[in-house]
Amino acid sequence: MAALLQNFVLIATFLVIAVAATDHSNPGIGVQQSVGQFRADCKAYAGSLKKLTSAIKSIDSTRSETILTARNELKHSRLAYKKIEYFLEYFFFTSSRIYNRAPKNEIEEPYLEYQEPAGMQYMEAMLYEDTPARKMAELLVQCNLLSVAADDLTSLLYQFQASDKQILESIRIQLIRIIALGISGFDAPLLKSGMAESFISLQIIEKTLEPYLARAKDDSVNHYLKTTLRFLQQHPDFDSFDRLSFLTENALPLQKHLGIMIRQMNLDTNSAGILNYRAEHLFSPDAFDDHAFGQDLPASQLEVELGKKLFFETRLSGNGTKSCASCHNPDQFFTDGLPKSIGLDNHSLVRRNAPSLLYSGYQHNQFWDGRAKTLEEQIATVMRDTVEMNGDPTVIVASLSKDKTYARQFRKAGLINRKQAITEQHLYQSLAAFVRTLKPFNSDFDKYLAGNKRALTDGQKSGFNLFMGKAQCGTCHFAPLFNGLIPPLYKLTEFEILGTTLTDDLEKPANDNDNGRFDFKSTPYYKGAFKTPTVRNVAKTAPYMHHGTFGSLEKVIEFYNQGGGVGLGLDVPHQTLSSLPLNLNEQEKNDLISFLQSLTDHI
Repeated sequence: MAALLQNFVLIATFLVIAVAATDHSNPGIGVQQSVGQFRADCKAYAGSLKKLTSAIKSIDSTRSETILTARNELKHSRLAYKKIEYFLEYFFFTSSRIYNRAPKNEIEEPYLEYQEPAGMQYMEAMLYEDTPARKMAELLVQCNLLSVAADDLTSLLYQFQASDKQILESIRIQLIRIIALGISGFDAPLLKSGMAESFISLQIIEKTLEPYLARAKDDSVNHYLKTTLRFLQQHPDFDSFDRLSFLTENALPLQKHLGIMIRQMNLDTNSAGILNYRAEHLFSPDAFDDHAFGQDLPASQLEVELGKKLFFETRLSGNGTKSCASCHNPDQFFTDGLPKSIGLDNHSLVRRNAPSLLYSGYQHNQFWDGRAKTLEEQIATVMRDTVEMNGDPTVIVASLSKDKTYARQFRKAGLINRKQAITEQHLYQSLAAFVRTLKPFNSDFDKYLAGNKRALTDGQKSGFNLFMGKAQCGTCHFAPLFNGLIPPLYKLTEFEILGTTLTDDLEKPANDNDNGRFDFKSTPYYKGAFKTPTVRNVAKTAPYMHHGTFGSLEKVIEFYNQGGGVGLGLDVPHQTLSSLPLNLNEQEKNDLISFLQSLTDHI
């Protein structure tokens, strides 16, 4: 742990040097205020950690009130952290990782180095174990780790420089963090302090925006800041919080008008490059920049049409009998409805379930185990796979090149000219261009977010609030894509170890022997890890899980309700899913399913 602390100090020093290279000549509109506020709030956070340390030292296993006091002090420290989060995580991201990262071993690829759990989320997990007193030593180690780092936070400001554009981007990212993570309880699922933390986060947003609002005189931003804060203040209970009303009536209009104000002030900047800041809000169909997901240049409509034709082309397989559509049938929401697809020989089975291709373009990793980085790589792998398509690219290209219709289409699409030959890369590129268009965003849920208040039933609304709250679905299936892209930057795809059982017989659970990502990234923290898929259209894409042995949504929800493999009594050493039961009643389960049905696109 001492080595870990030393590494954080070295990294922080490096970042101070890097940031110090910025021009300091222009103090800007709100930079000085933000820096001054950050400095004061850092001291307050450090002070809160001292109180937390004292409470941890006072834990007595025979006095339950001492445990409650420690949990309460942790909550106060978390609230203090939320005042500095937007600034710290934007300008000093690496240094921020010690305070509030997920309570699991984090893998640094490609070298498979890992960081042990550390910080407030890790402390929360220990404080909610059956006997927190047994974790006293480790809790105090964490207190010391955080206190030493927090006492030195203001040193990050040595010769620090920033621009108004950066301050405003850090604010808009923090608002996304509230929308996608804060109200879901991602940071503190056991403390259930998400509403209080979101309120504090929004308060600091309001404070930071003061000089900009004074300059812009934007009544809309100010109005929605007030209504959003009021809504959070009036509805502090985590489980009963109406997230759908919070978003549609408050937070999303705030995001929309904040974006307009920033553009009108000519202070727009996009350092992350994944989100499209010109979209109305996070749930708009154009909220993501397609070029951030492996597509270098926009595909023409002719290239997409070519890719669609190739999608149904059986000549891409070794014996000319299977196409991409054989396992990803558009009439079945681009799945085949089978636990595992039938191979090229019509009797072998492929290794895993064929997931829907809808929204598959919005992932940074492809396949259940994430072994492909791009759709093009994924397509090439499937086409060559001896069980799936067993295609020989040389033979395929030769066959298509002799087809005058195909040759003409490749030229019209701008992929080749008359002097150039079709290559296998052209095939992968065209197919990927088509797959990337499979993003309808026209479900009843999308219609509701777009303003049609009749699009959802009361049960579906309740289901969304459960999904993003008590049921904790939204802490892995992140809004708005409801897949594993991790907010607020959406730069990484998440892999989770659920302890998925061999079958959906939860009365007699057994371990599944599929190693998942571990098979090509050999770290124990990936054993049984799989990519988190989207649950958009999930009501139409049974059977479920990587092996396709869960036959219904009812079975899937009950698996999660019982805490995954560990909750069912299995030995899953590094399960990342909480093993605590969700305690969902039958009505709540039914509402969850109703909401999932509302994510079905009209295709």
